[in-house]
Amino acid sequence: MGDETGPTPAPGIPTWAEIARDHLGFMYSVAYRLAGNQSDAEDVVQEALLRVKRGLESYNPGSLKGWLARIVTNVFLDETRRRKRRPQTHLPDDPDRVLAGAPGADEALAAESLPDHLQSAIASLPEEFRTAIVLCDVVGLSYEEIAEQSGVPVGTVRSRIHRGRLRLREVLS
Repeated sequence: MGDETGPTPAPGIPTWAEIARDHLGFMYSVAYRLAGNQSDAEDVVQEALLRVKRGLESYNPGSLKGWLARIVTNVFLDETRRRKRRPQTHLPDDPDRVLAGAPGADEALAAESLPDHLQSAIASLPEEFRTAIVLCDVVGLSYEEIAEQSGVPVGTVRSRIHRGRLRLREVLS
């Protein structure tokens, strides 16, 4: 019977609480770059933390940030696909009673480290370019790690990054 933080992991593997405490800002930054807005980024991080908790037992020590970025990206892609299949508009019953959540200080700092015009330009990219650009240029994953995470050849990753950067230059000029 585990407590709220889950069962004790094997030596060398962080606990869920340690990941949530130490890497939440990183996860939020990746989610914000992919989603382009605070609300969707928060939803992505929440689901990603649930997946981290479920997948921690099978985590093999290595690049923790790479593993977390992969989970966040997969949650974002799954959510994007779901929305395309079933577009929905949610309106609260009483909009005056809904309080907007605010990210923590470290999350807000991570989200604001890119200027608004650059974040908007990244958000305007097609999904496959945006994902490759964020994982390469924001998260810092190698082309090989991005290829493994995306399930595409390294050449495709290179092409997406190149084409995404070209589009960014066009949008920003």
